[in-house]
Formats: sequence, C-alpha cells, structure tokens
Amino acid sequence: MDNDFGESLTPPVSPFEPDSQCDLTPSQPPWFSCVFEPGRDESRSLSSEGYIARGSLKRLVLRLDPAPGDGEADTVEMFGFPWVTETALVQSTKLLFNMFRQKILRLETLVRNSSHDFAQASSLHFEAEELRRHCVQFLQYVKVFVFRFVEPPRALGEGVSHPYEELEMQFPSALLEELFGITLLIGRLRDLPASIQSSFTIHHQGKLFPPSWHLLHLYLDCHWSLLEILHLLEERMQGQVVYAHQFVNLTGENLTSVSLFEDHLNGLLCDLIGLAINKYSKVRPTEALATHHHHCTCTKELWILIRHLLEHRSRVLHTQSFWSYINASLRGLLKGAPAGEQQASLLGHCRDPLGFTWWLVTHLAELGQFNRNGTPQSEKTEDNWSFVLELLKLTCSPQNASFTIPWLGVVGLCSVSQTPLALLEKVRICCSAEPRSPSHLRSAGHAQLYRSANSFHIFLRILALHLSQDGAGGGAPWRQIKGRIYSKFHQRRMKELSEVGLSNFLLLFLVLARAGELEDVAARTCDLLALLSPPPLPPTQHALVWRGQLALLLLYLERGLDVGPLAEQLGAAFSQVAREFYLKTTEPSRKLALWGVLDSYLEGVQEVFETSAFLHLSEERLLNDGFGLLLPARVLQRCAQPCHTSAAIAPPPAVVKERHLAVASALWANFFPFLRNSRLSQTPPAQLSDAAAGFTLLALELPGSAPQDLQSHPVPSIMQFFGWDDMLHPLLVARYLVHLLQNSALVTCVSSSGAGSAQTLCIRAWIRCILQQHLHKNTDGSDSRTEAESLLQGVGLQSGASKQEPVPALSTFIKYVGDVLKHIKPYLVNKGPPEGLQLAYWAVGCVVKQWSPLLATSKAQQLLFRIVDVLLLPHAVFQQDKGLSPQVLSAVRENLPLYLQGLSAAAGVSQTQGAYLKQQLHSVTSHYLGRFLPAGPSPGAVANHPVLLAVCETTPSPQGAALRKAILQVLSDNFLQFKGHAPPPRLASVLSFLLELLRRARDSNPDLLTLPLPPLLRCLMLVNEPQVKKLSTDILQLVVERCAAREGPCDQVTAALRSFIEENAGVYDQQVFSVLETVVILDPSVVLVLIPVLSLSLRNTETKRGLGKNITLRNAYRKLLSHLGERGQVEMICLEEDDP
Repeated sequence: MDNDFGESLTPPVSPFEPDSQCDLTPSQPPWFSCVFEPGRDESRSLSSEGYIARGSLKRLVLRLDPAPGDGEADTVEMFGFPWVTETALVQSTKLLFNMFRQKILRLETLVRNSSHDFAQASSLHFEAEELRRHCVQFLQYVKVFVFRFVEPPRALGEGVSHPYEELEMQFPSALLEELFGITLLIGRLRDLPASIQSSFTIHHQGKLFPPSWHLLHLYLDCHWSLLEILHLLEERMQGQVVYAHQFVNLTGENLTSVSLFEDHLNGLLCDLIGLAINKYSKVRPTEALATHHHHCTCTKELWILIRHLLEHRSRVLHTQSFWSYINASLRGLLKGAPAGEQQASLLGHCRDPLGFTWWLVTHLAELGQFNRNGTPQSEKTEDNWSFVLELLKLTCSPQNASFTIPWLGVVGLCSVSQTPLALLEKVRICCSAEPRSPSHLRSAGHAQLYRSANSFHIFLRILALHLSQDGAGGGAPWRQIKGRIYSKFHQRRMKELSEVGLSNFLLLFLVLARAGELEDVAARTCDLLALLSPPPLPPTQHALVWRGQLALLLLYLERGLDVGPLAEQLGAAFSQVAREFYLKTTEPSRKLALWGVLDSYLEGVQEVFETSAFLHLSEERLLNDGFGLLLPARVLQRCAQPCHTSAAIAPPPAVVKERHLAVASALWANFFPFLRNSRLSQTPPAQLSDAAAGFTLLALELPGSAPQDLQSHPVPSIMQFFGWDDMLHPLLVARYLVHLLQNSALVTCVSSSGAGSAQTLCIRAWIRCILQQHLHKNTDGSDSRTEAESLLQGVGLQSGASKQEPVPALSTFIKYVGDVLKHIKPYLVNKGPPEGLQLAYWAVGCVVKQWSPLLATSKAQQLLFRIVDVLLLPHAVFQQDKGLSPQVLSAVRENLPLYLQGLSAAAGVSQTQGAYLKQQLHSVTSHYLGRFLPAGPSPGAVANHPVLLAVCETTPSPQGAALRKAILQVLSDNFLQFKGHAPPPRLASVLSFLLELLRRARDSNPDLLTLPLPPLLRCLMLVNEPQVKKLSTDILQLVVERCAAREGPCDQVTAALRSFIEENAGVYDQQVFSVLETVVILDPSVVLVLIPVLSLSLRNTETKRGLGKNITLRNAYRKLLSHLGERGQVEMICLEEDDP
C-alpha cells in the first residue's frame, strides 16, 4: 500500500506556476438532493443540484465528457491529497477505493453514534456533508477517468513496452472488481434499517439534516454512479466484455461488466418497486391518482435517470427497454412466481398486486413527459400498451364484467344519477370532443372516465365518438346503429331491467339523442318507458323514469325546441301522483315512498327553470295543481325557484312576452294562494320569504299577470301582505325586504304608485324586525347594533336630524319610530332573552338620546314619560319583594348613559314639562347611582359605573355640564347628607365616585364645582376614618385648585366656607379651624377674606359661654392665622389686645 501511495504522489508544485495550476479542488459534482428551494414547484421540477439539472444525463446520452470543466490540471485533490490526474486511478486503484470505503464506513459510524441533541445538529450535518462530498467527487473522477483515459484492449500481437501499460491493460478488470465490492458494501435499499429509510420523509425547509439523510442520499448516488460507470466502461470497451479475472480465479464464478450491470439494475429496480409498494399500502383509494409512487424528488429523479439510460441503451446497444425490465418484475408479482431471487421480496408485503400494478404503471407512464433536461416534453415516448392489455385481461375477467381498478373510484359503477342535470352531465362527458390521447392523461375527460371506472361508460364514449365522426344527420351508419339498439329493447326486456339497468338504458338513449336525431330518439324512449307499466313501477324506478324524461326535456331546451308535449305528459303524471300523496286515505309508508318520486320531479323542474334562457318553450306546462297539493308539505324550497327565475329575466324579449305571461299565470294560480294563506305563520320557513319576493318581482315585471284582486296596485299590495303588516313574523319580513329594497326599479315603482308612505312603512317594518329578531332562536343577531345604527343613519335618526325644522322633524320621527315600546314589549314581559333585552334597551336609548329635543315637545313627551316609567322606573323598582331581574338590570347598566344624556337634554329644552323632566332625571339618577354603587370603594366598579360613563365626553358641551350638575345635585342631596352626627351609608364609595367624576369632567365652573362643597366640608369635620379623610381631602384639593385658577378669591368657595363657619361656630370650633387649615394650604385668599368672620365668631362664642377668653380655642385660631401671612399676624396682635 505504501508503494502505491508513493507512486501516485504529485511532486511539489513550482512557485512560479500560475495560480490556476495551484487550485486542485474540483467543482462540486451533481448529487441527489431534495432540499427545499424557494420558487421551485416540488411536484414538477427537479433539484438544481441533481444529475439532470446539471446536465449529467444529457452528456451521458450524447456520449460527451461527464465533467468537461474538471480534471484539466495535472493533479486533482481527492480525500484531502493531491493525485496525478491521468494515472492515479490506474496506479492506485485499490488505495483509492479503500479510502472511498473508509469514508462510507465513517459516515455509517456517524449515523450509529449520532444523537438527537440539537446542540450537535450543526456539527453532525457539516461533517456528514463533507464525507458525502468526498465520496461523490471520487465517483465523478472515476467517470471522467473512464471516459478520457480508458482505451479498448490492444490486439494480441501487440507487445507491452512499459509497466504502466500492463497496469492499464489490467485496469478494466480491477475496476470491475472494485465496483462489485462497492455493491456488496452499500447493499440493497430494501435492507437499509428503518431509521435510515425514514429519511425519505424528511421534507422540511431547513438546511441542517441528520447524518442518516446524507448516508441515504449517498447510497442513491452510489447506485446511480455504478450504473453510469458500468455503461461508460461498456462503451469505452467497444462492445468487448470485461471479466473480473481475480474474482473468477478465487470463486470460480463468472463476473462480467454485463452481468454486474444487469444484476445491479434488476436489484435497484426491485428495491424501488418495493419502496413504491410500501407507499401504496398507506394510500387511500380516493387519493391514489394524486399520490405518486416516489418518496421524494430524489427517487423521482432516479426513476427518470434509469428510464432514459435504458431507453438509450435499447436504441444504441439493442438491449432491453425500460418497460421490459419493469414488466418482467410486475409479471412475477402478479403471478406470484418471482422471476428471480431479487423479486422474491416483493411478494411478501404486497396485498393488492393488481391494484398496485395499475397504480405504478400509471405513474411511471407520467414520468415519460420529462426529457433528458428534466423539462416536460411533447414528443411521443415508448408506450407500454402490450402490458396494459395484459392488465386489462386480468382486470376484466370474467368476460363482459365491469372494468374496475381497485384504487380508482367506482362511483359510476352502480350509481344512479340523482338529478336530471347530473344524468345529462354524464351524457355530455361521454359525448365530449376532448382529445383522448395518452398525452392528455390528466385532462378532465380522462379523470372523469377513471372515476366512473365502468366499461359501459367507456362503450358510450366510443359510441358517441363513432357517431360524431360518421355524422349523425340521418346517414346509413346512424340508421344502422339506431336499428340495432332499438331492436334490443321490447316489453319483456324493459320489465326485466333493474334500477341500474334502467339507468344505463336512459344513459344509452340520451347519448343517442344528443349525438343523433333528438326527436326520433325521444319519441322512442317515451314509448319504451311506457312499456314498464302496468303494474305500477317501484318508487325508485318511477323517479328514475321521470329524471330521464326531464333530462330529455333539458336536451330539447339545449336545442331550442318546444317542450310542450313532453312537459304536458310529465305534468299530468306528476299531478296524478301528487293527488295520491295528498289523500288522507294514503298509508304513511306509501306517502313516504311517493315523496321520493315527487321530490325528483320538483328538483327536475327547478333545474329546468334555472337552465332555460328565456322560458319561452312551453316550460309552464310543467306547473299545475299538483304543486298546490304539495305546498302544505313544506316543499317551498323546490317551489320557490320558478317564480324567482321567471322574475329574473327582465325585461323579456317581445317575441316571448306571451310565453312569459303564461308562465306567470301558472305561478300565480298554483303557488300564490298558499303563500298568502301562510304569511301569518309563527314558524315561517325561509323559502316563504324567497317565494314572496319572487312574486313581488314578478308583479313588477308583468303586472297584468297578477290576480284580479291585486290588479290596481299589485306591488304595494303584495308588500302589504308580506312586509308592512305588524302581525307578520319579523324574520319573514326581514328576509323579504332584503330581497326587494336593493332593487331600484321596485323602489321607484312603489314610490310612484301613489303609496306615499311606502318608505315610512319599510323603515318602520325594518326597525320592528331589528328590535324583535331576538325573540326567535334561529338568529344570533351578532350585527344587530351595526345594522340598527346604519338604518338610523340612513333615515336621519341621528343627532344631525334633530337640527331639522321642529315640525317636519317631529313628523318624521313619529312616522318612522311609531310606538317603539309595543315592539319591545315581548322582551319585557318574558324578561329575556338577554340579547333581546340588550338590543331593546340600546335601541330605545339611542332614540331618547338622539331625538331628545323632539321627545321634549308636547306631542311626543308622553312617549318619553312612558319610556321612563316602563324601562327605567317600573313599579318593580319600588317594591322590596320584587325588584328587577338580573337580565333587565344588565341591560339597564349597559345602556343607562344613553337615557341620562337624553333626559338631561330634554329637560333643558322643554317649555312645558321641564320641571317634571328634571324630577324624573333626578329620580333615575338617584336610583341607579345607588343601585350600581359598591359597598366599598372599588376602582373597577366605580370607574365603570353607568352614571359616571354618562358624563364622559371628549369635547365639553353645555348638555354635558347640565347632566353633571344634576348628578352633583343628586350626590349632595341624597348621598352626602348627615343624619345628625351619623355619616351617610357607603360614604367612602360615594366619595370615590365623586372624585372620579370631578377628575374626568375637568370642569372649571365654580358654580358647578362647589355644589358638593358644603357636605364635603362636613365630612372633613366629622369623620375621622382614614379612607374617608383622604378621599375628602383629595376632592377638596381638586375643587379649590380649579376654582383658584381664576384671578382673586373665588366667591363661591368663600360663600361656602362662610356658611360652613356660621353653621358650626360654637359647636365644632376647633374642627372648623382644622378644616380651614387644609383650605389655607390650598388657597389662602379664600380664607383671608373670612378673618373678620372668624374673629367675630370666636368672640361671640366666648361671650355666650361667659368664661372669658378660651385659651384652647384661641390657640387653634392663632395656628390658622399663622398660615395667613401679614394679615394673620395683625389679627393675632388684635386678639392679644382684647380685654381679659
């Protein structure tokens, strides 16, 4: 080994050589990679680092240098050492391959010893990637060396002149033995541990992979490179077989370049098929077409490489084709007798060989679209029809059985189309002119054909294709086919048909009708169907017959032919069955069976009216009195569609006007009476609104078709029936109006019809619907407030509207709102549901707030009084044993600010009942201020108090100031009054509320700020509780500081202090001085002007007591005067000069 190593080392490179000669590192060779690449379609494109994208496959097929840019220097670096490019592989064959094996073994060791420690993930990834790169670079060097430097063997007469030439002659055999050793080292893909095979499923977007991923992809590189090297060797040897002489001498078995290629290829194909079997076992039948056989883009690329290599060898070397190799393996799988030991492993774990074979052949055929550049190609590739014919024979045994593939859908095998349109759609697919070549395997037609998986459908497609090619205009081929098919059906044959057979019969004749003479086939079809009775048909077959006839009718419409006779026949049959269903004597089980028949007719009629372009081909004959018999059975969802479709064609062309009148008359006669009788139902279905809206639009377009009692004004009359009547269910009205109010033509018609109150009636109806929608459980009302807000803005019920002239605005208000309390009365009586109560209180609150000036007028103030009495101050409020329910209290709490703001504004503008409104405002504020006030000061409860929220405004306004004044007056009169020496209840909470109110309001008006000052001073004087003391001091500070912002002493504060002194002098003198000390610190000016009052009060107190000077009291007074500067000092001197 040392000798080999020494003979191949490169001498030191001269320092005078160009820099390019010193770069021994070759470029990165191609390798398999499924790393995520942004912008690459994973289902279509291959890796940019792979053999196809880098041009390796193309150069192999075109017999070009595998790596034209590599190996141009004298030396090449491999495994960290420099080697002589032209001689290294010949001179050091074993050494280089041993080093290659060492790298593989090192990577395998890395896999065994690796852990799941994320801290080591980066180092493991880069080490494994480096090992793999060394191996791939060596394999690339071998390919380049074989292509450039391996020569075919010399003739026998030529002698050997140099030892290197002898090594060169032995090199092909030595290389073959080393390649065989590599196959033994890497083994088979099927034998890899599960931990390594699981790396096929790593498809994340990261860039760090475990060592197992690198090892698995190195194995793939080795498997492909072995095939590529053996193919290059075979080409360089010009057809001469290379023998592994040393292997033959040691084992006695032949090992040639051909046998090694075949064995390795067959083994690799079996392993790839085995991997596909593993994937097939986990594929759902419904996902088989969309699920590919390869695990990742690497195995997909390997399949493409093998296919192109084998197709190239088949053309050039006349070896087996790709499909020959695949078919041989799959035949053994299907027969259960493997062709060799390599295929034996496939039998053990394939549970469905036939289905798997179809699946694999289908997806392998798709790989033929990729050319040697990896892009889709359009040229024809080698087909595999011979093997597909074998599969068809296996699949379609016994003869004439249905053609089914287990993993393809079998919906069409025994299914019966549920609607006429679905039946006709199957016919359209069969008659489709879409190309049917293998290149359109993914076309919609082929996909539908696969889903049906029915040999009868395939026959129908062939029949339709034949008729379209030969011409169906009454020629000899058409007459011959028609005659043969007609002759197959007679009365006995028709009666023997099962449901599936009858469905196939209809499909066959519909295909004939579409591809041939429609009227002739339709007449023959109806004659044959008439042979089915008597006796009466089973319901399922009866429904199927009607579907078939309706499908024929749809074909008539498609051709623009009149459907009168066929529709008349169908309508008469429907009316007869409807009468039997309507009779009370019919058994319930019979009715249930008949309903399926009737429903098929209703659905078919709906499809006819949806499909027809102008409704001018006698479609109205499908409508008769049978519908009137079925309407009570809640079939509006079927019956509503014709009137909608009829009304949607506007305006109708003149040529079809008469037909439209006939359709409309049929609708009015058979549908409208039931709708009018059902309009007051308390459980109306949604389709009742839809149908009513359809008739309204029908009356708009064809007013002459309306019944006689509606002729004067048909549209307003119908809207009165279904939209404006207060007795109607709100959900019915809401859905009905949604359909109509967006139609500008209808709005114009109603406005100009003399019904001047149409807009008012619609708005009032809509308001009622919004308010009452929560009375019913089938609505969530999630957008109730938004919807109501939009409506109020749309009709002018917002603050801007109150700026109108009083008389027109009041008139608008009364017309739109009406008796709003009547609409919400059910919520109040039932005390729920909670969502309804919330909506009701909110909506009425908006009215009170936004329209308060109008509610204060003499014509509307009675409504305002009722609102207060019913919603805010009901009798239950004043009864100790009852009280308000939690749901009502919650609604009041949420919406009380609206009412307080509205009442305050109304009290300010009312000219007749202002005093009473102020009293009502006082009562409401007093009651709910105390109701929602916590027992102790709680920041959250006080901050969210509804009375406090009512006075919060972003921009100060006179209305807000008036409301705050009322609230402060309530606080002073009801919550801060002492009973003798006893403080009021919940004093701390009240003071906390007052402090928060003053902070948020930011008022500077002394008249407003000083309203609570007298009781506040009394709290400071009489209550020593720390919490109350602090709150009182904070409020006093806020009031005094805001009043002190003006120039000079505040008269209001001074007046309050003077009253405070006069009321408490002689009883609480020391406490008075203590409170005044607090005021002096905040604003001395208001106390300075009170010095004469204080001195006089002191002397009067001493005189009344008759005990001379009161030293304690005078000391307290002197302490106060000490804070008043010079004037305080002067007064103190005066006190000293008083007579003893």
